[in-house]
Amino acid sequence: MQPSAVANTTNLTASPSQFYSWQNYRCAYEVHQPINTTSEGVPLLLIHPIGVGLSRQFWQRFCREWYDKGQRNSIYNPDLLGCGESDMPHVAYTPSDWAEQLQYFLQTVVQRPVIVVVQGALLPVAIQLVQKESNLIAGLVLSGPPAWDLMTNKPPEWQEKFLWNVLDSPFGSAFYRYARTQTFLRSFSTRQLFASENAVDAEWLNTLIAGAENLASRHAVFSFLAGFWRDDYTSSIASIGQPTLAVMGETASSISQDNKKETPDERLAHYLACLPQGRGIKINGRNVLPYESTAEFVAAIATFINEVS
Repeated sequence: MQPSAVANTTNLTASPSQFYSWQNYRCAYEVHQPINTTSEGVPLLLIHPIGVGLSRQFWQRFCREWYDKGQRNSIYNPDLLGCGESDMPHVAYTPSDWAEQLQYFLQTVVQRPVIVVVQGALLPVAIQLVQKESNLIAGLVLSGPPAWDLMTNKPPEWQEKFLWNVLDSPFGSAFYRYARTQTFLRSFSTRQLFASENAVDAEWLNTLIAGAENLASRHAVFSFLAGFWRDDYTSSIASIGQPTLAVMGETASSISQDNKKETPDERLAHYLACLPQGRGIKINGRNVLPYESTAEFVAAIATFINEVS
């Protein structure tokens, strides 16, 4: 069950869960609309991060704040395959799989251009979606994009397969059972995601615990951990013609295993040097800005979205 605080407030703006069928899989989404007024501007398409218990619920605080601040864009908030209320087949997921799912969603459900708001290392999904369906993407917001070396260096294929095989085993199942405990989730969130330990609150932890309850949710997480999202995206990023805003946390860190230290300013500079229509901004926070710095994140992107709209 969701924490009641989340359930009560999101009912104000969100539709009940809706479903569509893609490649015989049942995929979930919700639509948010402004309260007591008509929607305006280009709709937003939110791409949630992948991780233990993560799903479209990641965006609930953002959606509430968006309308609290008087914004009127409709919001489409889907669960990627393997997450949330979508089906969870036992497969090794790639960014291309999720991009194809979202392409179908845009073509059949949304049926008009959107501004993509993508969190963290799901950026490769947004990049591939632009390549597949450029006409339905009006602009992009990159929330806490990954370290530049992670986006420009592909690991050896044997390494990805080896990691997947280790994780896709009884060892992996046991690890996931531990990884979905409150102890692990609090520790990981404090070490890797949030700028402040106090921001790792009950709403966050309860949502992750609920999202990881189905053990089949591990397949999407393990696909991510194996590195199937890693590649050299330099030329793909350079080919994005749409206006793009990169939002970086002042204390952004990397999950990269190598010893390359990259400051948030350096990371931002790498992206802006590559993006033809890019602009960038830094705000307080670390790696999960729409959740930990919701008000600042909304303020940071609202002007950009209104311009593109």
